[in-house]
Amino acid sequence: MTENTQQQTAPTTELPTQYVPAEVEGPLYERWVERGYFEADENSEKPPYTIVIPPPNVTGSLHLGHAFEHTLIDALTRRKRMQGFETLWQPGMDHAGIATQNVVERELAKEGKSRHDLGREAFVERVWKWKAESGGQISGQMRRLGDGVAWSRERFTMDEGLSQAVQTIFKKLYDDELIYRAERIINWCPRCLTAISDIEVEYQDDDGELVSIRYGEGDAQIVVATTRAETMLGDTAVAVHPDDERYRHLVGTEIELPLTGRRIPVVADTHVDPSFGTGAVKVTPAHDPNDFEIGQRHDLPSIAVMDEHAVITVHGPFQGLDRLEARSAIVAALRADGRIVAEKRPYTHSVGHCSRCKTTIEPRLSMQWWVKVAPLAKAAGDAVRDGKVKIHPQEMEKRYFDWVDNLHDWCISRQLWWGHRIPVWYGPNGEVVCVGPDEQPPAGEGWYQDTDVLDTWFSSGLWPFSTLGWPEQTDSLAKFYPNSVLVTGYDILFFWVARMMMFGLYAMDGTPPFHTIALHGMVRDQNGKKMSKSFGNVVNPLDWMDQYGSDAVRFTLANGANPGVDVPIGEDWVKASRNFANKIWNATRFALMNGATIEGELPPAEELSATDRWILSRLNTTVAQVDALYEDYQFAKLSDTLYHFAWDEVFDWYVELSKTTFFAGGEQAKVSGRVLGEVLDVMLRLLHPIVPFVTDTLWTTLTGRESVVIAEWPKDSGFRDEAAEKEIELVQRVVTEVRRFRSDQGLQPGQKVPARLSLDGTALAPHEAAIRQLLRLQPEGEAFAATASLPVAGATVALDLSGTIDVAAERKRLAKDLAAAEKEKAQAEAKLGNEAFLAKAPDNVVDKIKGRLAKADEDIARIQAQLDGLPQA
Repeated sequence: MTENTQQQTAPTTELPTQYVPAEVEGPLYERWVERGYFEADENSEKPPYTIVIPPPNVTGSLHLGHAFEHTLIDALTRRKRMQGFETLWQPGMDHAGIATQNVVERELAKEGKSRHDLGREAFVERVWKWKAESGGQISGQMRRLGDGVAWSRERFTMDEGLSQAVQTIFKKLYDDELIYRAERIINWCPRCLTAISDIEVEYQDDDGELVSIRYGEGDAQIVVATTRAETMLGDTAVAVHPDDERYRHLVGTEIELPLTGRRIPVVADTHVDPSFGTGAVKVTPAHDPNDFEIGQRHDLPSIAVMDEHAVITVHGPFQGLDRLEARSAIVAALRADGRIVAEKRPYTHSVGHCSRCKTTIEPRLSMQWWVKVAPLAKAAGDAVRDGKVKIHPQEMEKRYFDWVDNLHDWCISRQLWWGHRIPVWYGPNGEVVCVGPDEQPPAGEGWYQDTDVLDTWFSSGLWPFSTLGWPEQTDSLAKFYPNSVLVTGYDILFFWVARMMMFGLYAMDGTPPFHTIALHGMVRDQNGKKMSKSFGNVVNPLDWMDQYGSDAVRFTLANGANPGVDVPIGEDWVKASRNFANKIWNATRFALMNGATIEGELPPAEELSATDRWILSRLNTTVAQVDALYEDYQFAKLSDTLYHFAWDEVFDWYVELSKTTFFAGGEQAKVSGRVLGEVLDVMLRLLHPIVPFVTDTLWTTLTGRESVVIAEWPKDSGFRDEAAEKEIELVQRVVTEVRRFRSDQGLQPGQKVPARLSLDGTALAPHEAAIRQLLRLQPEGEAFAATASLPVAGATVALDLSGTIDVAAERKRLAKDLAAAEKEKAQAEAKLGNEAFLAKAPDNVVDKIKGRLAKADEDIARIQAQLDGLPQA
């Protein structure tokens, strides 16, 4: 099972007494990079395996969400590399339009300047300078985590090649009439002064006010309720449901809009819910997306009442007021005019905020660029329906279809200076020219370029193929597209994933960008609560790496990664993972000092002890289980499988069972040393993708070879030995039962007790020395008196407990426990024997009582056996 093609030196048993991650991880990672282990060759004959990194923002730093996602991707790519694939984990960063512009604008503000003081060209130069000096710190933090990315291929969404890709696809979409310019309602941030995407809007419950306002007079009056009274200045209708008898007489008439002197129509529209509130709604097409749709259906005018700063621009008394100031002033004016029917404050409701600056979002009618998504979204949906792309876990497919099947046209323009500028020029006579990357823009008096830039998601939507050189037909594109799998959070399924699907299918002749979409959940605190600065529960993973090592953080994250499910994490779990890394270190160190080796062929099965055959059988079963779990993206289960195999079966059982053999020396010790070397070799390779640092250090020490990073992934040899597994299971039963008995009698784990083992005629006989070693059982001696006798697994273990326990006190304690167990049994039997109770009790309650009864029976049998095993007082 071992790799024989690496550079090899003589293996050594030299390992420090303690594993100190800080001394190992940094230098080891740099060695991996220098040797080019993570680079990918497009000319290789090996089959490709490609994953792109979800590009972190250039402004970002490594948070637990990154660490979680990167751990999973790194585990997949490390395993595939070991399996012989030409593996590319594509790194890079997103230019993060709004976030980056905000960072640089804040720096300018400290100097008493704004971007307008610099002008567009100088400001963009300033942003590039900031990127060179301060941006991308996450790259160094990714190295700390152990990310095996192809650093020589690192890309940035604003670099020359990706910019060409953006311009190319914009031109293609424009020429295919899939990009257009139109006035629509968008999310507008009055602080960032730009449209923002849905994903950049954060909703939270805010305390506001709900006011009910009377429009019209007498029989021609309608009451509407609103939380945004200032928008009433832009109302152009009141809408009611066409079947609402209360207002049927008003449909088609006009009523007066308070404070303005304007008259507005009453229209009938099925969007209105007649059972909600008064059953009538004010319609402000310029400041509400639903109202805009009503306005389109009824040919209503759109009156914008606020500017880009959310300052009122109409109706004298309120003109120049901020929207919140205007809200109070308008309500006061309506109250004075007798128009307020009811007021509710505080009124808690969900309000959208800019994720960058936390300013309340203002829906605003604005001229923007849009992608016509219907044909693109249909293709993205069909690719999953037809099986070209699989979503894992499969139950996430419904959420994907709910999104792509109901996708609205996508607003792609942003009123920023940092980003890909829209490649459209306007002429002096109304000309509009879209310019491709190889075309010269029109020149001459009166020509100018559109001032907007593209939504960041536009360029990141091209990531799977733009990073490989598209639109050029490069060797990398031919080799590594489509990606094998996309690993990302379910929270951006709708935004990033759907856009990559649409663009990939469109640009790459119907070939989707990846074969599989593997979705994971969000990292939460140990109580399952969302991590937030306001909650005070945000953790910097670098702090944990400093304290416990990167392997401990990685193993903790992988061990919680069930597909599509949120991941709770706490420091105690990282400590436990640190202990696991230490256990691997110490056990391997012990094994090396006691002859563990990979030198020479593994002896044939007939020359192996049952213990050796058992661990090799369990080893191959574990290889098969881990492989199957990797293919199903079951990181939590495979981590748990490896943990229990390493700690329980290898360290706690095999090593302990073999100690007598090692201590005795001789030929059998050499055989077991070779078996233990084989087990450690395979186990360390299985663990490597998740805990790369400690495993590489140990594996190279064990084998004398160059690195486990480029070792061969273990294969299931097919070796199974059911007889040996059953035999060792008997040994485990004996040891477990006697240990439990010793504990129940109050004996210390290391306390030696004289014992007689009657194992003749059983499969346990060859294991007597190991059983005695594990249970601290001394030979019986001449004065042996069997004061306790335990029948286990067809054998008998007699113990001399005289002088080790207070028999009378122990009998008293056990009698009390026995009485409690018998009482529990009686209560459970009484309930299960009550027909009236059974007729009414839910099945889960009955099952719980049956479980209590079974547990009581077990306790009674166990306690009675302990009493019977005690010497007579």
